[in-house]
Order: sequence, then C-alpha cells, then structure tokens
Amino acid sequence: MGKKRALISVSNKDGIVELARELVELGFELVSTGGTKRALQDGGVPVIGISDVTGFPEILEGRVKTLHPKIHGGLLAKYSDPSHEAQLSENEIEKIELVCVNLYPFKETISKPGVTPEDAIENIDIGGPAMLRASAKNHQYITVLVDPADYQQVIEEYKNNNETTLETRRRLAAKVFRHTAAYDSLIAEYMTNLAGEDQPEKMTVTYELKQNLRYGENPHQKAAFYQKPLGSAFSVAAAEQLHGKELSYNNINDANAALQIVKEFPEPAAVAVKHMNPCGVGTGRDVFEAFSKAFAADPVSIFGGIIALNREVDADTARKLYEIFLEIIIAPSFSEEALEILTAKKNLRLLKVPFDGEAAKEITLSSIEGGLLLQEQDSYGLEDAEISIPTKREPTDAEWEALKLGWKVVKHVKSNAIVVADKDSTLGIGAGQMNRVGAAKIALEQAGKKAEGAALASDAFFPMDDTVEAAAKAGITAIIQPGGSVRDADSIKKADEYGITMVFTGVRHFRH
Repeated sequence: MGKKRALISVSNKDGIVELARELVELGFELVSTGGTKRALQDGGVPVIGISDVTGFPEILEGRVKTLHPKIHGGLLAKYSDPSHEAQLSENEIEKIELVCVNLYPFKETISKPGVTPEDAIENIDIGGPAMLRASAKNHQYITVLVDPADYQQVIEEYKNNNETTLETRRRLAAKVFRHTAAYDSLIAEYMTNLAGEDQPEKMTVTYELKQNLRYGENPHQKAAFYQKPLGSAFSVAAAEQLHGKELSYNNINDANAALQIVKEFPEPAAVAVKHMNPCGVGTGRDVFEAFSKAFAADPVSIFGGIIALNREVDADTARKLYEIFLEIIIAPSFSEEALEILTAKKNLRLLKVPFDGEAAKEITLSSIEGGLLLQEQDSYGLEDAEISIPTKREPTDAEWEALKLGWKVVKHVKSNAIVVADKDSTLGIGAGQMNRVGAAKIALEQAGKKAEGAALASDAFFPMDDTVEAAAKAGITAIIQPGGSVRDADSIKKADEYGITMVFTGVRHFRH
C-alpha cells in the first residue's frame, strides 16, 4: 500500500483519456469499470479492472460492480485515524485519493421520444451516486470530479503541489452534492409523474444555470437565470438571442409575459408588454398589420416595451419596429433584411423562439418567505368554458370576435383586470387595481371614443352593477365575464336596460 490510486467510471467520456494519461504521469494507479476501462485501454492507458480490486465479478448485467467494501472502504476511511488505517490494512483495502465519476444519462434517456419506463429505470445510476456521495463526504482526504470542466485545475494543482487544496476539494464536493441532488430530482419527478401523483408529500425541483444577471428587479439585488432541464422548448428559457445587450431580470420576466399572450393566437398577432402587463395586442392578415394595431392600441406605453410576434419578422415590419425604442423583439424568425435593419440598433435584443417547439405542460412556482406555492398553468380557454348568455340580447358575430379577443388577453392582465377590445385589437387595458370599477374606468378612459360598439372583458365577476353602468355610458355593447356573484341579477338587469349583451364563462382568470 502507499501508492496513489484513482477510481474512474464515467458515462460522459469527454477528456477522460487525457485526464487518465496525466494522472498516470503523476504516479496514479487507475481503477476503472466496463466501458470506461475499455476507453482507457483503447487510449493506451494502463488500468486495473474493478473486479481485480474487489475479487468479485460484475453481476446482474453490471448493476452490481462497485458496491463493495474494497471500494467504499477506500472512499470512506478517515486517513488520519489510526484505527481506520489499521482496518484498511487488516482487510487489504487500498486508499483512493481521487475519484472521477459521472452518471448514467438519465436526462438524455427520458428526453428521447417514445422512451419506455423500462429504459428510463435502467438508466437510474446506483453505484455512481454512491461513490460520488461517499467521496464528497470524505473530501477532507479525497478529490472528487464530476465535471470535465474541473479536470485541468486538478491536474495543475497536483503538478504544482502533489495534492489539491482543501478549498478545491470542498468546492468540488459541493458540486458533487448539487449534481447528485439534481440527478435524483429528475428521477423523482419522472417517477412521480409515472405514478400519477400531482401533490406529493415532498417537492424537489432542479434547474441549471443559464445566465448570471447583472442585478435583479433593482440594481441592489443579486440575480441569476436558471433553466429547467427538459423544460418547454416554446419558452424564453429556450430562446436564441440573435442580437443586442444581455437580458436583464426584468427583460426576462416581461419577455415571458409577452410570449404567453401571443401563444393564445393562431392568427398573425403582435403583443406589446410593459411591466408584465400587455399594453397593446393586435391581430391581422399578416404580422405587419397585427403590429400596427398593437402599436395603435397604446402608442405611449409601448415606448421601451417588449414585442412578441408569432410570425417571421419581414422587412416592412422591421422598419416599423425600428422607429420605436424597444427593449426586446421576440419572433419565430427574422428575414435577412429584417435582421439587417434591426441589428443597426446596437442594444436592441432580438430573441428567436421555436414556435414549433413542444410547449411542455409545466407547473408554476411562486416563492414566498419560507415556502413555495405551486399551481397548474392557467391554460383554460373559451373553448373549455360552459358559455351562457343571461341577457335578452345575444352577441352578433362581430361582437363575438371582440369578446374572444378580450377574453384571451384579460387572462394575462394583473387583477383586478378589464380589457376593452374590438375584433382585431385591444383598445384599453385596466390592470392591477384594488377594485373592479377602477380598472374599468382606466380601460374605458384609454379606449375613449373607440369604446363605442366595442366589447369589455373582465377577469372576475362584477360584485355590483357599477362596472356595467360605466361600460354602457362609454358605449360598450358586449361584455364577457365569469358570472357567479350573488348580485349577478343586478348586472344582468343593468345590461338589459342599456341593450348590452353579456356572456358568462363560468371561470375566472385571477392573476396576482
């Protein structure tokens, strides 16, 4: 005993032969398993098989190979403890000074179309996490590697000092525990879904760092952007940034809000967002017409806003976008001429989002101090609603189109929320008010004379008939709301009094 020993067993073999050669040069004896052993042998690196160390063959199709005292004794012994040293000697167990392990590709396996539960379960690593956790626990003595990005630093420290520093070993151990926690979190999520449980007694989630941010909502707040592994491809997290400054915390929140709204529309549509609320939404025969209507809906608030479009940005649309100060433009693609026009603005961020990507059904998470709130996404649409019309008059075809647009948008406006719309665009939006009639007054005032003959959408029921009264005086002819108030009869009576048609959806869209 006394020589240095390294244990190597990896699924991701990037850089592993080069690392192994360096370790051999540094005087390490290498122990390895299965495919890793073959890769090292093919690379001309001397290596000992795990069975030669344990004296026991790999069994059960390789499911059992490293779970053995000859391995875990060398990983878990306190090398400064004489009694541990004596037990190692008595049982002929060699110390292991360095461990390089990464795990079966569980994430990659479950991301494949049509993967079976049998394939997924077979790619749940058992021995790998056990070795990693043992080595990380014992980082006082053992250097543990799970990420090829760390190989070179470790080699340099060995070359310079014949050992790694405790600081390095502790940092690598922390990375190992994050790695195994994330690995187990993905497995837990998969198995929970497979078992059909939607409210498990414990919730574990994992995200991967996508971007360090300069700051959060305000410059004095630290922030970072993390992406969910195997999360929705139809998302800002999966977007490709083609141009412009680095995204900020507020940019990401606003861009997400804009994208969620524009997803509602199969026809060409444009959405303008400020502070996570829409300030203008337009539809049209093409994206140019749609953006023109979104801009006309609120040409003041759109300044410094985020624009999401659900069709390729062409040159004509790009020229119109160029005229306005915008933070971000989101689209499925940009024509070459459009890119040439828009990239002339150095700071304008252009995001390409795969609109044909799969929109995974995800839960939404909201943190509170000391806790976490989880809920399903609000994917409830008008086609899901049990529509009723309690008023004497039913909507005309044109009113129906306006009501549909208003209902799609109001779902994404902070409560209390009111949207005034025609069949092609929003005309006025009242967001985040403490009472409903206050939100209505803001939306109606913004719409002005355009409210005449328009529709009004409310995210929740009217507790009194004052909102209907205000809408009628502004010229609104159609209203859509959930219904369900104990005073619905008052609102219905008021609507009939003014000849307004009212649609009940039976579902509210609170958004806090």
